Parts: sequence; C-alpha cells; structure tokens
Amino acid sequence: MPSTFTHEFNTPVYKGKSSFNTGLFIDGKFVDGQDGETIDVINPTNGKVITKVSAGTAKDVDIAVAAAQKAFDTVWGLNCAGAVRGKLLGKLADLMEEHADELAALEALDNGKTFGWAKNSDVVASVGCIRYYSGWADKHSGKVIETDENKLAYTRNEPIGVVGQIIPWNFPLMMLSWKLGPALATGCTIVLKPSEFTPLTALRMCELIQKAGFPPGVVNIVNGLGTTVGQAIAEHPKIEKVAFTGSTLVGRKIMEAAAKTNLKKVTLELGGKSPNIIFNDADLEQAVNWAVHGIFWNHGQACCAGSRIFVQEGIYQEFLTRFTEKAKSLKIGDPFEPDAYQGPQVSQTQYDRIMGYINSGKEQGAKLHLGGERHGNEGYFIKPTIFTDTKPNMKIVQEEIFGPVGVVIKFTDEDDIIRQANDTVYGLAAAVFTQNINQAIETAHRLHAGTVWINCANQLHPQIPFGGFKQSGIGRELGEYALANYSNVKAVHVNLGHKM
Repeated sequence: MPSTFTHEFNTPVYKGKSSFNTGLFIDGKFVDGQDGETIDVINPTNGKVITKVSAGTAKDVDIAVAAAQKAFDTVWGLNCAGAVRGKLLGKLADLMEEHADELAALEALDNGKTFGWAKNSDVVASVGCIRYYSGWADKHSGKVIETDENKLAYTRNEPIGVVGQIIPWNFPLMMLSWKLGPALATGCTIVLKPSEFTPLTALRMCELIQKAGFPPGVVNIVNGLGTTVGQAIAEHPKIEKVAFTGSTLVGRKIMEAAAKTNLKKVTLELGGKSPNIIFNDADLEQAVNWAVHGIFWNHGQACCAGSRIFVQEGIYQEFLTRFTEKAKSLKIGDPFEPDAYQGPQVSQTQYDRIMGYINSGKEQGAKLHLGGERHGNEGYFIKPTIFTDTKPNMKIVQEEIFGPVGVVIKFTDEDDIIRQANDTVYGLAAAVFTQNINQAIETAHRLHAGTVWINCANQLHPQIPFGGFKQSGIGRELGEYALANYSNVKAVHVNLGHKM
C-alpha cells in the first residue's frame, strides 16, 4: 500500500499538520506504481529529502486512462449536466480556500517559494481559477445558425474525452488549477502528471477532489518522471488531447509524439524572454518596483519573467541606480520567514543551470553589475543578479534562464526598442512603462507577444487569456478562450421541409 506523508509545520508564519497519501491517484483510490518504485522529494532550502512518492510507469498511465474513459462514458462528459459539474467545481474551490494555509505551506516546502507569496498569490489565484470555471460549466453553449426556412442548423460544444495534462514545478498548485478548471468545466476526464520535483500539493488536492464529490476516474494523478509518465501521456492512443506547460524543448517532443500516434490535440504554454520597456517619461519609482517584481518574483522562475529590461537613455543611469538598490534590499531566506521575499531555486539541477548562465554572461563579456553568487551555505539560494553592457547575441540576452537574473539594456527611440524587443524566438509576454497612453498602446500593438502589461508586470487573472506567440507556445490558458482547448464543435443540420 502507498505510504502516508505527515509533516508538522511549526514556523513563524504557519503552525499546523499536513497528512496525506503519496501514491498514485487512479479511479478514486491511492495505489502504488506498477514497479513499486519511488521518487525522493527534496526540500530546496537544505537539500534534504522531505518524503518519497510513488513513481508511475507507462502501465500506470494505461490504467489511469482506462479509469478516465470509463468515467467519461458513464458518469461525466455528456452524462453529467454542466450545472452539476459547476457545483462540484465550486465545492472544490471552497475546500481549497478552507485549506489555504496548508496548501501554501506545502508549496513553500517542496518548491521553495515564500509562504506569503504562496498563500496570498498562488493559492488565491488557484481558488479564483477553479471558481471562475465553475461558473462556465453550464454556459459553454453552441449557436443556432441561420441558413433558410427549411433548415434548423446549430452547433454543440462537446467534451473531447480523456485528456492528458503535464504541469511544471514553478507554480505547482496554480498550474494544476489552470489545467483542471476548463477541462472539468467542459466535461473532460483527466490524467495529470505533476512535476517530480513538486508533487505534494497535487496529491493533497486529490483528497479535496474526493471530498468535493467528483466521481472516481474523473481526475487521475500519476506521479512520475517526464521520460516515463510524461512520454506515455504524450504517446497514448486513447488520450485525445494533451496540455503541457514547460520548456520549449519538451514541447517540441510532445508535438512530435502526438503527431506520430493519434494526432491528439496539443496546447503548449512554453518559455519566454520577456522584454520590459521603460520610456523616459515613466513614473520611475513605479517602474523600478514593477521591474523588480517582473524579474525576481518567484525567484525568476516564471515563464513570463521580465528578464530583458530595456531603459531609454534619458533615465538609464538613474533607473539602474534605483533598480540596484531595490534588488539589494530583497530579503533572501527560508520560505517560512515572515519577511522573506526570495527563497531557494527549486533544485540542484536548476541552481546549476542558472549559475551556468551567470558564468556564460561573464565569459562573453557582459558586466556583472550585482549578485551572481550563492547565498548561504546550504540549499539552492542565488542572490538577485543584474548584468549590464550586454550584446544582443549573448546567451543571457537570448536564452531563457529561469532564475533571478536580469539584463539591463539601453535604447534610444521607439523603433530601436521594437527591433530589440522582438529580437527573440519567444513571444510570451512584455511590459511597457510610460505616462503617454498613445505611446503605450502603439508599442503594445507592435510587440510580438501574447500578453502586454502597461505600467505593471506579471498580472494574471482567470478571466484573461494567457499564452504565447512564436516558440512560446500554442493555444491559450485561462478565460473563455481555454474552453476551446477541451471542446469539439459539432454542427447539426435538421431538414424541416426541403424535399429532393
């Protein structure tokens, strides 16, 4: 039988106990993986093992898909009214809200993000997402389409069926919610793989899903490695759609696997190298505050991080001075410290990757203006890092670092900044700071990005779609747009009197 994880939190910001099963969640039950193998979950604050979770295999994915298909055919999909699905999603949101502190503590424990950010940002956003889609469950309707008086023609939005979902480690609970919400609202059943680095909130959510009353098999959570469980989901012939959030490299592999098997639908939310553009007339204090949030939020581990900070020449030096002082003031420390802003990177692998980029920047001739060093003697902490005097072809300018590393670049005029900002294979997000609304909107329209923030950064809402241009992905998460990812449109023609 699968083991149970029990942890007593006795911290300045949260005191409580969390206890739940660490197996695979298939057909409403926790089970061991077919091979009986486990995966260590590491605390990034100190590098020590928190617990072990069951490791799934391709066979476990087969079993989960069969359970999901049975649920879809019997108790979910077209057999469950949208109002009922919406009520269950609403109950799940209420339970998440009730357990907000526990969920935030689990995020801080295995991800390393601070408890405050996890509770007040991630958990709040996750609850809001599930609650938002509870309202859509009985409103995703088709249309009656006029042709002539002898025909009734209409469309239906029908659930795709069994869908596979693969989520990353940087926002474990939020990405889980982004995936579950629209899929469940439209009537799909789910086989989901959380990241092997951060599976704890997904497993805790399984018990909340049970308690909310979702039928067995509607949601199945299969822990495991990307090369086993992730690949099995991408290749499975009975999964009709796969949704993935992660790196562009893995996104390509998922598209290839889908094309070689059953041509399942694919949506991808991938990497980014977002430009943050600050014009001479910007409110400098606010631009600095938002720029710090843009790159150092979540330790820089965000696909939409504003990692390329472009500052117009008239305010470049003053901005750099203020930005540097603000970055220096950020408190790095244990995620459960009340005033901590930045915790550790998620893993040794990610720590090494970021330090590799920092070394690359120095080797290629960029000026290391701030940071670039380890913080502390244990764990995976990296000091906020700023590079200046870069060149466009440098790796730190072109490639996604996914860490607390920003480059500050001078620009002259609007044509210059549009050229530099769009000089990337990515197109996920961008930010523009100016008090000239015409300039702000004109710049936003010329940027090749799926999201543009004006006088703010990294703002996400369940009502507003999120996704990328170019190699930042395919399709949209959130909002009404996400419902299309999990729906098939059927056209029905009814002859009312036309005779042959």
